Amino acid sequence: MLIRRETRSDIDAVRAVTSAAFTKSDTSDTVGNANAPAPVEATLLDELRISDGWLPALSFVATGDRGEVIGHVVCTRGHVGSDLALALGLGPLSVHPAHQGRGVGLALVHAVLGAADAFGESLVALLGSPAYYGRFGFRPATEYGITAPDPAWGEYFQVRTLTAYQPTIKGPFKYAEPFDHV
Repeated sequence: MLIRRETRSDIDAVRAVTSAAFTKSDTSDTVGNANAPAPVEATLLDELRISDGWLPALSFVATGDRGEVIGHVVCTRGHVGSDLALALGLGPLSVHPAHQGRGVGLALVHAVLGAADAFGESLVALLGSPAYYGRFGFRPATEYGITAPDPAWGEYFQVRTLTAYQPTIKGPFKYAEPFDHV
């Protein structure tokens, strides 16, 4: 497996991996149905690519032994508080089902967090499983005085601070605009 920055030629493969990763296998009307709507995460990714929040340097793919895309992660521009402090929103994170449970997601998250830190970003926020993301140092956002776009997210809205983090960064988190449509 190799982790590298996404290129323009990866876009279709990334969309396919994201669709495969988020297709519900227990819904018979979507599995194997070419006319079924794409999972919301695939559509979100399409919209993020053309938004002001898209950061190409923070979009990574994992490739398999034959160079095929098997996973993807992205961080997009977010903001915190009334002063719109710069931050990042992580997601979607996608691993093709045939490659899940093999450390692909782990490698992708480490890569994007390392890059974000190297670029001088202050923090990364996400909505996800505390059991999974806790291993990367994510903690409930409320521990840092940062509130979720939806209070019902509770402990699932998490933050990982980076080297440039300042404890004065507080307030509501705002994802890139396409997240408002999810």
